[in-house]
Amino acid sequence: EVQLQASGGGLVQAGGSLRLSCAASGFTFDDYAIGWFRQAPGKEREGVSCISNSDGTTYYADSVKGRFTIASDNAKNTVYLQMNSLKPEDTAVYYCAAVAPNQFVGLWVLWNRFYEYEYWGQGTQVTVSS
Repeated sequence: EVQLQASGGGLVQAGGSLRLSCAASGFTFDDYAIGWFRQAPGKEREGVSCISNSDGTTYYADSVKGRFTIASDNAKNTVYLQMNSLKPEDTAVYYCAAVAPNQFVGLWVLWNRFYEYEYWGQGTQVTVSS
């Protein structure tokens, strides 16, 4: 059974930090890329960051570059999203998801397309107060 378990959300003041974790099981972790998405009330789901577990390549949305860092521990089948300098606009439910390699479209093209992802976790709430 495929599982993606997101955790680490919470309430933090603006300028603070949180670290999200995504623990994966039930599929070949090293073959997939893991992405983080977020969705705020009334807004579309937005790609935040992604890491390729095969070569470590990372991608970030412009809105989080320089503040968020994604990392993968392949031995633990876990991906982390370190979020620093948090802003109220970062408030959302954060989801992790897994996408398999696509021989026709590079990861740099599809990493932020939520419909390309095969497996999804349940989401964790991040709330940043001003």
